[in-house]
Amino acid sequence: MLTIIGCGNATRSDDAVGVLIAQRLRADFDGALPENVRIFDAGTSGIEVMFHARGTTALIVVDAMNSDAEPGAIFEVPGRELETIYEPSFSLHDFRWDHALAAGRKIFCGAFPEDITVYLIQAGKLDFGLELTAPVRTAAEKVIARIGERIRAYGAAKA
Repeated sequence: MLTIIGCGNATRSDDAVGVLIAQRLRADFDGALPENVRIFDAGTSGIEVMFHARGTTALIVVDAMNSDAEPGAIFEVPGRELETIYEPSFSLHDFRWDHALAAGRKIFCGAFPEDITVYLIQAGKLDFGLELTAPVRTAAEKVIARIGERIRAYGAAKA
């Protein structure tokens, strides 16, 4: 089972890129998504990432990032490199997908995927808004194409 999870806040401009990529992939594969592929929009909920990842063999997480990189820069990173131990706070909103990777591996053990790929796209704008900036929109198309290839390959290999 291949699971793809888009993360982000749909009302914060480029932060929505992961959510929009998940929605677009679902639309692009409408009716033709292989049975062994699932696509979810987890919004900003790390808990959802953890539970959707359970029982899958391969996981792809897509999200925006905010660093000094050029807007639209794409980073493809093995999930193990980004796992972060959760430091308890007063809000479950602080439990992000990177915490979900570490916690899921510990809680679900062998039922949590080893094959994890994270696509991070550098945001250009994170204030309120419903549109992606041009560089992030271009990057999103590239990530959609890459993940689309992986979906087709995974579906063909498992058929």
